[in-house]
Amino acid sequence: MKLKYFFLVALSFFSIKNQAQINKAQNPIIFADVPDASMVRVGDTYYMSSTTMHLSPGLPIMKSKDLVNWELINYAYETLGNNDELDLENGKNMYGRGSWASSIRHHKGTFYVNTFSATTGKTYIFSSKDLEKDAWQKIEFEPSYHDSNIFFDDDGKIYMIWAAGKLSIVELKEDLSGIKKETERVLIENASAPAGDNIMLGAEGSQLFKVNGKYYLFNITWPRGGMRTVIIHRADNINGPWEGRVGLQDLGVAQGGLIDTPDGRWFSYLFRDYGGVGRIPYIVPVKWEDGWPILGEDGKVPQYLDLPESKGLIPGIVHSDDFSRKKKERDLPLVWQWNHNPDNALWSLKERKGFLRLKTGRIDTSFVQAKNTLTQRTIGPESTGSTALDLSKMKEGDFAGLCLLQKEFGLVGVKIDNGAKKIIMVSAAGDVVKELESVPLNQNNIYFKAECNFRDKTDKANFFYSLDGKSWTRIGETINMPYTLPHFMGYRFGLFNYATKNVGGYVDFDYFHINDQISNH
Repeated sequence: MKLKYFFLVALSFFSIKNQAQINKAQNPIIFADVPDASMVRVGDTYYMSSTTMHLSPGLPIMKSKDLVNWELINYAYETLGNNDELDLENGKNMYGRGSWASSIRHHKGTFYVNTFSATTGKTYIFSSKDLEKDAWQKIEFEPSYHDSNIFFDDDGKIYMIWAAGKLSIVELKEDLSGIKKETERVLIENASAPAGDNIMLGAEGSQLFKVNGKYYLFNITWPRGGMRTVIIHRADNINGPWEGRVGLQDLGVAQGGLIDTPDGRWFSYLFRDYGGVGRIPYIVPVKWEDGWPILGEDGKVPQYLDLPESKGLIPGIVHSDDFSRKKKERDLPLVWQWNHNPDNALWSLKERKGFLRLKTGRIDTSFVQAKNTLTQRTIGPESTGSTALDLSKMKEGDFAGLCLLQKEFGLVGVKIDNGAKKIIMVSAAGDVVKELESVPLNQNNIYFKAECNFRDKTDKANFFYSLDGKSWTRIGETINMPYTLPHFMGYRFGLFNYATKNVGGYVDFDYFHINDQISNH
């Protein structure tokens, strides 16, 4: 009897403990591609910026009340500019480039977000008093400062820290319109040194903070044969001397900085490379010892956090869209981004109410060079994207459908070939673009679905079609979804339409639906 009693007590204890864990936040806090995060807290609200690469609009801004549940609220720019790389013209592109690691800061009532672009050769600073409502003010200047971070010091000076390995610092003009001449200097000669001398990736991703009068500089480095590692330097004076140490070396979770809560707790925001879904954000607790921020729990990244549980990434980070708009609503919700700069004359939500129309305007021979592919993130651990198309206005050679965009893309679509419609599944494994299956189609409406499994880095996807939206047939083969540096971002769901022979055709997408499960076929 006593044994049974103790068993019930123990069972109750573990049940209560498990329930307590279930009600807590879990890492990763966002199981989707939100890399190179930078955060700032204003009052009880947190704001985060992230990397955009080749997508437009760019430099996403998110907000949260609890560091866990985030929603997209704006972008810092619609386009960075116009050239062949940004516009997908003359066979050029900006895959894997575009704009990289940003930083977000708040100073005297104004938000500042900066980024840089090797594609344009410029550094950009965007400012706004209201991240959700005000138009952004834009400053741009040369050169392109790699992984640059703005820092407003207490004495009124404004600095920019940048570079990799050997880190540099320069003063900015009071209006941030450029650098002050002859103020550039080396900040830290070898910022990777605390991680050893056999380094594969020199310390970069600089983010500088000031806490209780001391300066703290966060960087990422990567020892050869090791993992992505957090490096922290501190100094009493911005001119140094700087002393450094390894801040965290676990699971490859690295690159980010410090954030505090209104009630005085501290955390570090970082991210982890996680295969095909992309680079996903983590939060680790921070405690202070002898003037150093100590990251993690016993040097490890915890699974559970003393923060509110996630309510899911839908609708804050990704969202279904029926393409119906009320007056004064945005044409496209913020979850959508175009692959490269769009041609705004070739898409519409008004020409046919309740539908997204993608029109062809030029001849393309390659899916990745086609304009106006409309994308949003895939999410983990699994996700499904589905859509329905009206094909009645396609022309000979047109190709339209649903894709999973990365260098080794996969897609399912309909192509008009010699006047006949064919459902085609295409894979781009390795450097070979291959048609894996073709099925005749004798109607003007079609439904497509893509299912992604990122659980434990499975990184596989399947494509399906349906003639009635109810009964689904798998097409082609299961594709692998490797994370490749030429595109440098996680797989994206995408809606596409391009011409290979004649311009002037169009397709109408009835909806795009996303959910966080895959079916058991």
